[in-house]
Amino acid sequence: MIQRRTLLQSGAAVAFGAPALVGFAQQTVTLKFHTFMSPQSNVWLNMHKAWMDKVTKDSGGRIKFEAYPAMQLGGSPVQLYDQAKDGVVDIVWTLPGNTPGRFPRIEVFELPFMMNNAEATSKAYWEYVQTVAQDEFKDVHPIALQVHGPGIFHMRDKQIKTAEDLKGSKVRGPTRQITKMLGYLGASPVGMPLPQIPDALSKGVINGCVIPWEVVPAVKVQELAKFHSEFDPAGGALYTTTFILAMNKAKYNALPADLKAVIDKNSGMETSAWLGKVQQGGDAPGRESAVKLGNSIYTIPAAEAQEFKRKARLVEVEWMQDMDKRGFNGKQLLDTAKSLIAKHGKTAKG
Repeated sequence: MIQRRTLLQSGAAVAFGAPALVGFAQQTVTLKFHTFMSPQSNVWLNMHKAWMDKVTKDSGGRIKFEAYPAMQLGGSPVQLYDQAKDGVVDIVWTLPGNTPGRFPRIEVFELPFMMNNAEATSKAYWEYVQTVAQDEFKDVHPIALQVHGPGIFHMRDKQIKTAEDLKGSKVRGPTRQITKMLGYLGASPVGMPLPQIPDALSKGVINGCVIPWEVVPAVKVQELAKFHSEFDPAGGALYTTTFILAMNKAKYNALPADLKAVIDKNSGMETSAWLGKVQQGGDAPGRESAVKLGNSIYTIPAAEAQEFKRKARLVEVEWMQDMDKRGFNGKQLLDTAKSLIAKHGKTAKG
């Protein structure tokens, strides 16, 4: 009798869809997130972890992450995009510019004095890819596209006040357009990924680097470079770098519809803008780290910026010529990017 009642109760539970049993039917997914940023960095703590936490929360805990900063799963920063493409990992955050010339159309955002602020330029970057460069990242599922705040000079032994001051200095740049710019400004450009900067500075392999303020503490540049040169906003931003938050295509396509919707909700223009805004928001504390050490910070006035712009103009010309050779209309792409940056710049507060 007891056994029969138990069986009946079990049957009723199945018939009425007991919550405990329904729960088992809901698929959960664990995604591997990989990047080169250090676990102490502003980008990792305030952007990557915050994004993952929101996705987990929005999914009711059904999307979880295994998070790996500082290339903990192996490989080099240059290989991150292909790790997502090939399914070695599920999601990466990386610089397309780590592989020179592979993503040529989005390099327009890295041309000298293009950006206004990271929030607006990130929106422009997303819209640009969706409208005129849709196949640029065809091998992955793009989640967000963003840029960082204004890039500036950090030098070991001398202050940069004019373009002339760069002569004879070996300066690290992150991408081919920025290393080209450094060359036209008179420096000896050295391309290298961010994690290599501290060792190269301390050993004198480079005399300085260009990075935004926010990442300075993560690579201890304020301890290794005592001279910093930023540009008066009225004169424009020297440069920025493009980033992509990308997911393996097959992994995204295999998600159940409701979990795909969670990823979609945390993707796109607004997510791109948020990432750009948070990254540039780290500039002030990054700058403060140099102030606290008594480092020398010089602001290049708008009038002096004109000389930098004039010398760097060739980078823009060469990029347009390169696009034309590849079968794209370089001037049209440049004009599109500039108009999108201006359009979104009118609504951004940063």
